[in-house]
Amino acid sequence: MMEAGKREDPLGELMRRAQTGDAAAYAELLKEAATILRRVIRGRRTGLNDEDVDDLIQETLLALHNVRATYDPARPFMPWLLAIAHNRFVDGARRYFRKGAREVQIDEQSVTFTLPDTNNIEEAFEEYQALRQAIQELPWGQRAAIEMLKLQEMSLKEASEASGISIGALKVATHRAMNALRKLLEKR
Repeated sequence: MMEAGKREDPLGELMRRAQTGDAAAYAELLKEAATILRRVIRGRRTGLNDEDVDDLIQETLLALHNVRATYDPARPFMPWLLAIAHNRFVDGARRYFRKGAREVQIDEQSVTFTLPDTNNIEEAFEEYQALRQAIQELPWGQRAAIEMLKLQEMSLKEASEASGISIGALKVATHRAMNALRKLLEKR
């Protein structure tokens, strides 16, 4: 039975018990608070999608957990919880608008093409074979430069040490090889 003048505060009671270490009361408090928060947020913030509502509930419950020691058991629980939820919403809105001020939204573009003539593995293999054959037709110095610097991704210093060719000569050979490959592949 309640004392005269006092209102029933079941969540406040659960919080008081949770502050004394009652894990079951704390679990029940979080469950009940999440249900109430979902109803309150849906009623007050009609423009939010389900993910935003869930994020706001999670942030509020996390904040409740972090500041649970500051709850005064002599005061009603719901205004305290709703103040936390309001602060989380305001913080989220600030983040959203700061982010919007710095970023430009773009429509998502497809990474691959859906047309049947694209993404043809056979064609890619044929191009690879043509490139391999064109490399084999290069003179030895140019072929060695392309294989070491482009295919094996060696540095100029590493390629110079491995082949005995100077760095300058490797640069010239690579440039000439690239031009020769371009001409050979254009013919095909």
